Amino acid sequence: MSDWSTVFLAVIAVATGVMALVQIGAVISVLRLVRRVSRLVERINREIDPLLGKVQEMSDDAARATKLAVGQVERADDLMAGLAQRAEETLDIAQQLLLTPVRQGLSFIDGLRTIFSSRPEPKETRSEEAKTKEEDESVFMG
Repeated sequence: MSDWSTVFLAVIAVATGVMALVQIGAVISVLRLVRRVSRLVERINREIDPLLGKVQEMSDDAARATKLAVGQVERADDLMAGLAQRAEETLDIAQQLLLTPVRQGLSFIDGLRTIFSSRPEPKETRSEEAKTKEEDESVFMG
């Protein structure tokens, strides 16, 4: 072998050694990074777990409050429907109790009007025959 081949072979060997060292350094750096990320994830989990528990409690409370509110609204709706029905029944009874006597009273008043409106006609509108008859009666009386 020549001297140049030995030199090139030595350069290749040194380059391969340097590459191996760089790769070992990269692997060590990646392992350190993995450990740091792992510790960060654990810390985040420790800090977030209580927060998630509180969020879950708030969600449960909100669901319970919503359920109670729905129940109250349904009860209020039933109460209002019952009140409306009772009011309608009361108005119907009041109409029956009040309107019947009022109608009878109006009929009575109409009857009185009819009775009083059938009085004799004034003298100017009477016929000639009625006038002579009246005159005859006045002569006879007095």
